[in-house]
Amino acid sequence: MKNKSIGIIGLGNLGVSLLEGMLSDPSFSEHELWATKRQLKGVMHFAEKGVHLTSNNVDAVRNTALILLAVKPHHLDVVLGSIDEFVTENHVLVSLVSGVSLEEISTRLSSKPKLFRAMPNTASSVGESITCISTKVTDVASKETVNQIFETLGATVEIDDNLMDAATVLGACGIAFVLRFMRAMTQGGIQIGFNAETASTIVNQTVLGATSLLIQKGQHPEQEIDKVTTPKGCTIAGLNEMEHYGFSSALIRGIVTSYKEINS
Repeated sequence: MKNKSIGIIGLGNLGVSLLEGMLSDPSFSEHELWATKRQLKGVMHFAEKGVHLTSNNVDAVRNTALILLAVKPHHLDVVLGSIDEFVTENHVLVSLVSGVSLEEISTRLSSKPKLFRAMPNTASSVGESITCISTKVTDVASKETVNQIFETLGATVEIDDNLMDAATVLGACGIAFVLRFMRAMTQGGIQIGFNAETASTIVNQTVLGATSLLIQKGQHPEQEIDKVTTPKGCTIAGLNEMEHYGFSSALIRGIVTSYKEINS
């Protein structure tokens, strides 16, 4: 696209994370970024950085070529209704709204923009998101543009639209699941003698190291677990105790419950 302007409609936690990630990457120009929120209090620091802030969604649509819809599902109808007549076939519209399919969004619009769904997570703010993308668009340039945006914020994977709810749970909700696990590890560290700061430092780097092992070596987790679990050792004793109390099954049940909740 010749016009690289981007509009983010909705500056909740996800919208803010996306905007922070873009502002930290030199490939984005703050002067080409538009962002909207009904109440601008609390986000005015973005305007000080050069972002066009507005409470009017139409302003963002009329001044940008690519629109990121980062609103709550129950706000979607009102937001689409407010911008419908200003969205054109030349726009690229990327919905970050959970639980609403490409087909459902398309039927709510009068025009036919190049429509995508994407599900990043809040690690976008530090350039480490995983973003799942789905679309029926065949236009190569538009697909490359959308992928490039989210690749600057982390990694991307293209999936079928019918898997987007599952991607929401595993990639977006998953941030909270991992952080809760890390919090529990830190609490355990405190109980066995570390102060909170030291325990947190050890846990954070341990999780980063474990993730890097899997990504860089392409290994299955069990292969790396086997390297640490020696016969009659303390690691296997701890793992077995966790499993005895349902560690893996509790996590799986949580993931499945979150998935069921999306469309309940």
